[in-house]
Amino acid sequence: MSEPIRSLSGIQIAGCGSSLPERRLTNADLETMMDTSGEWIVKRTGIHERRMHERGVETTSRFAVEASGKALDEAGVAPEEVELVIVATMSADMPTPSVSCVVAAELGTGNAGAYDLNAACSGFVFALNTAHALMRDAGYRTVLVVGADLVTRFCDYSTFGRGAAILFGDAAASVVLRASDDTGTGLIAQAMHSDGGRARHLYIPRVGCDFFEGDEHDERKLGSIQMNGPAVFKFAVSTFPKLIASTLEKAGLSPDEVDHYVCHQSNQRILQAARDRFGLPEEKLHMNIDRYGNTVAASVPLLFDEILRNGEVHEGQRVMFLGFGAGLTWGSSLWQI
Repeated sequence: MSEPIRSLSGIQIAGCGSSLPERRLTNADLETMMDTSGEWIVKRTGIHERRMHERGVETTSRFAVEASGKALDEAGVAPEEVELVIVATMSADMPTPSVSCVVAAELGTGNAGAYDLNAACSGFVFALNTAHALMRDAGYRTVLVVGADLVTRFCDYSTFGRGAAILFGDAAASVVLRASDDTGTGLIAQAMHSDGGRARHLYIPRVGCDFFEGDEHDERKLGSIQMNGPAVFKFAVSTFPKLIASTLEKAGLSPDEVDHYVCHQSNQRILQAARDRFGLPEEKLHMNIDRYGNTVAASVPLLFDEILRNGEVHEGQRVMFLGFGAGLTWGSSLWQI
């Protein structure tokens, strides 16, 4: 007989952790690999370096496990207390088992539920919203939410693929959600959207029939990121501020009433445009894209872990998590910490 669903008063982010490959791939390194320049990359993206895993040796699961272990330690939570593991990723080690099942087993969570969620760069935000709903409505009390991607495995570092390859880096980061007696903690407002009609602007073809109608069917492109840079940039610049505005409207808040905007790190110019649009100071809309590039599902929790460890996030503050990317997808998650 199953246990009755337990009502919750609040949900808190109890711990956070991250994990990065040791190898740094700098713009100077890229200059030796393709026809590009560090100055050109910085001007258009704000990226100076990114992390890169060792192909064939390091796995998505490895970094997800390490980040999750750190998060559990910080939260003071034993692995066997975890009831559910959700891993946001688009670069699982293999079709099955899921990264989440490997994480659950390696950590020793027993028979905790585990599944992967793929919403690309929006993945962590979607997973965070999903975890909160399951805690509220299904009675889970301790949930591990992970964002992990080794997306450089899909990058073509020849001149042929330089438009996308300069952007991406590898990472994993994790948060522990716990039921709380504090009724003021938890999700305030959220949004999740997609537009598959524009999926062709950012995708990874595996076989010839994956190419969209009108795109060149070139076998050299199989297995690597295909990106229409101008279209993706236009999508992000137009969607990002609308997403912030609609989430604030749902919450009944003004931009200055949110303490931290933890945004997917896709392009420095996109983030700066949002700062300017809402009149936000640097200490509210954070960036670390210069050091890590676009780490896909890991991007948002990696940044959150950084500002948390820097002592910038405090109890009682409001934090808005924002993601947008392939699919195309975009979403928000506004929390009272």
